[in-house]
Amino acid sequence: MKKNVYLSVSTDPIDEYQKICEYAKEIQPIADFLHCDIMDGKFVKRKTYDAQLVYNINQNSVIMLDVHLMCDEPLKQIDDYLKAGANIITIHYEAFKNKNDLMLALHKIKQGKALAGLSIKPETSVSDVKVFVHDFDIILVMSVEPGASGQKFLPEALNKIKELNKLRDENNYQYKIEVDGGVNLTNSKDLIMAGADILVSGSFVFKSHNKSQAINELKNY
Repeated sequence: MKKNVYLSVSTDPIDEYQKICEYAKEIQPIADFLHCDIMDGKFVKRKTYDAQLVYNINQNSVIMLDVHLMCDEPLKQIDDYLKAGANIITIHYEAFKNKNDLMLALHKIKQGKALAGLSIKPETSVSDVKVFVHDFDIILVMSVEPGASGQKFLPEALNKIKELNKLRDENNYQYKIEVDGGVNLTNSKDLIMAGADILVSGSFVFKSHNKSQAINELKNY
């Protein structure tokens, strides 16, 4: 039996942020989530939009909001995104020097009734986060360096997904595995077969003339 595969369409390729609300309305009948890439110019070089725009998206669309915080101090920002209407808030393992703060952030997200995601950059191994993953709803594997749209997929991400899938199966963990970066038709089937449940697509869907067809092709394996 085929498993459910979800598609989270990224806002990252959109430079004119006022157009994101229009994009959300365009893709809400065909995508499962809108992946809101939040960058603060510190954790990564780029700076994007903030909780006010996420609130505006939420007020003008019905799509589920998958908020990815690529920020230096995510603990300070979680409340803003909960109030803005985030359904998923994903924080970066690497953003927390003190791992007690990581757990505080996790509990804050869950208390706010959102799903909690933990993201790992390409340099971070599964063994680094092994003791934390069972507490999270989603583990997001970055298959590019965070901070820029349109990068090529890093093939070592496939092994991380397999490792996370094995860890989940062996321990009956309930987290979903999400993958973000360079996802397209050349690798989507391999990612799903390796254990990915949620595919994030930015440029591939954004540049497609038929976005519905592009999403269906990515999810079909």
